[in-house]
Amino acid sequence: MLGAGTELNPLMKLAATLRDRGHGDVVTYSPKVFVPLTVLCRDVCHYCTFAKQPRELIHTYLSESQVLEIARAGKENGCHEVLFTLGDKPELRYRAAREALKTLGFDTTAQYLAHIAGRVFDQTGLLPHINAGILEADEMAALREVSASQGIMLESAAPRLSERGGPHYGSPDKRPEVRLANIELAGRLKIPFTTGILIGIGENRDERIDSLLKIRALHDRYDHIQELIIQPFRAKPDTLMAKFPEPDTPDLLWTIAVARILFGPDMNLQAPPNLSPGVEEKLIHAGINDWGGVSPVTLDHVNPEAPWPRIAELQAITHRSGKTLIPRLPVYSKYLEDSAKWLSPAVSTRVHRLIDGGGLPRTDSWVAGELAEAPFSVAAVPTKKATADLHFIFDRVTQEIDLTENDIVRLFHSRGDDFLETCRFADQLRRDVNGDVVTYVVNRNINYTNICGYRCGFCAFSKSSSRSGPRDHPYLIDLAEIRRRTQEAWHRGATEVCLQGGIHPDFTGDTYLSICQAIKSEVPAIHIHAFSPLEVMQGARTLGISIAEFLEALKKVGLSTLPGTAAEILDDEVRRVICPDKLTTKEWLDVIKTAHKTGLPTTATIMFGHVDKPQHWARHLIHIRKLQSQTGGFTEFVPLPFIHQEAPMYRRQNCRKGPTFRESVLMHAVARIVLHRRISNIQVSWTKMGKAGAVQCLRAGANDVGGTLMNESISRAAGNQNGQELPPEQMDQL
Repeated sequence: MLGAGTELNPLMKLAATLRDRGHGDVVTYSPKVFVPLTVLCRDVCHYCTFAKQPRELIHTYLSESQVLEIARAGKENGCHEVLFTLGDKPELRYRAAREALKTLGFDTTAQYLAHIAGRVFDQTGLLPHINAGILEADEMAALREVSASQGIMLESAAPRLSERGGPHYGSPDKRPEVRLANIELAGRLKIPFTTGILIGIGENRDERIDSLLKIRALHDRYDHIQELIIQPFRAKPDTLMAKFPEPDTPDLLWTIAVARILFGPDMNLQAPPNLSPGVEEKLIHAGINDWGGVSPVTLDHVNPEAPWPRIAELQAITHRSGKTLIPRLPVYSKYLEDSAKWLSPAVSTRVHRLIDGGGLPRTDSWVAGELAEAPFSVAAVPTKKATADLHFIFDRVTQEIDLTENDIVRLFHSRGDDFLETCRFADQLRRDVNGDVVTYVVNRNINYTNICGYRCGFCAFSKSSSRSGPRDHPYLIDLAEIRRRTQEAWHRGATEVCLQGGIHPDFTGDTYLSICQAIKSEVPAIHIHAFSPLEVMQGARTLGISIAEFLEALKKVGLSTLPGTAAEILDDEVRRVICPDKLTTKEWLDVIKTAHKTGLPTTATIMFGHVDKPQHWARHLIHIRKLQSQTGGFTEFVPLPFIHQEAPMYRRQNCRKGPTFRESVLMHAVARIVLHRRISNIQVSWTKMGKAGAVQCLRAGANDVGGTLMNESISRAAGNQNGQELPPEQMDQL
């Protein structure tokens, strides 16, 4: 089927369909700097101008200061990757290389490379990608400690290309068996790996297919090939192949399409744009989903005659092809899902500081809880129509068909124009349900204690005991102070008090009952919104009664509604990581369901942007939707972006810096879409989003801005900078 005579158009159509199935409308690239640590090489490839002789060079290796200067320039220009490319083992051929390494204090090029890569990683935060040719196992393992990924091009598995007259004659490191063994070694060492083929150097199409199949066999065994490059030969002056014919565009397109068909929808398939100027759109139509590394700072030192396109040009090309251009890291998201397996601890921690929930890099400096302007407006006009699958999802909502988990995950992956269209659709649903009325409540938060026996990884509010020490500042507010704060709030116009606190080891159900009694004795008319499902469980357990009985008792002494906090992420896979000793998903849902049956309405919340992913968010929303269909007791849904600054788990494990601004806005929009005709109110937390962020959420499906609060301390303990109170006059300005 895939032989030399196969027609091109059907192949490209099939390949593009497969690519869309795996990658949708996203095409990626890696913003990088290129560091040619040395251009000395023991091989003599007949097409190469990268390798030089010692007599042509002033310095045989770049110095540490030179490398750091390049890396810092990349950092300043938004790069995430530093690509180290160098010749194979030059010290085995050149005395000059051996002497230079001795002066630097190293025995081998690989040792020096590991040192320099580590310095760049430590000093700049850029992620090294290592392209150092054939390496020994210990060398690859050492480089794994300081790099996000490694790679070598197979180029070709055809042995005859290494024979006399072939392009690889005289190049021991280009023998197919040597390169295939190195690719396999990377798999055994669990290194995310890049490889590919170089086409047009004398191989035929059957040999290309054989090369691809050999790569696929290794990937099937080790699952480590993160991207596959199809690179066309380009003839260069002053080489033995200067007059060798280059592969034409149809030949390149055929090879790309065949590679996509052989590797399926999920493989990341790349073709360098600078080697095919003018036909980039055709490369997309043939099945690629990645442009590779593109540098705003450095040359392509392997192909210096072929400048990289500017990012704006590449974005326009990608857009004309109906795709959205998105930056990525030098390690793909698949390998971040089990980063403990694929990355060293230091690299894994660094990577998680850089990414969003989809494993792609954060594209702005916004983080939840900080004083910052919104990085963009959701009111921007899309420049292209939303993709067909997105419109299909919108149609299902309009027809009142419940969205599936896959549908919801697709919405959370919306970027570019699809993101804007998703926000616009959510805003229209909000307008249909709520009109243009935005609501809020004048209330006061009373967090009566921060002493807690639980160890939630996201919580910077709770302290272990009253003897935690001066840095922890534990406190416990007595009933007299609760009454005073309630009376003060009432005189300032509050209609509600919201009460939550840590799970104090001395608290019993009577504690919670007495709090309600104290408030109602002071201000009988005030609305009490209090006690998370965790506190309800604690109260019932300590009194030896059922959840239902305890909720009835709370209701009798004045409890009006419950906050649906402690939900975090309603997926036990996540809960085992962030709050292993807390109530389970089922327990949370059972408490809330019982509250609704008791006649106590509740809110619903989600705390997102840490170790969770879009599929977890989707499952959370489905749980809420299902329970609301049964009880109708949820009054509103409240997204709570994770505030990372002081969170214990951010300081000690692989945890993100909270959701991105795009994800935060999307959570409000997607919640509006998924919960349409179930929950009418979507609330934005101004303490988490800030005032500017709250405005954007109000344009993306939210219709409520919560409460004025007066004393907000839980988010503040986590590092929130957006204040403890937003008076009614400032609410009105929103």
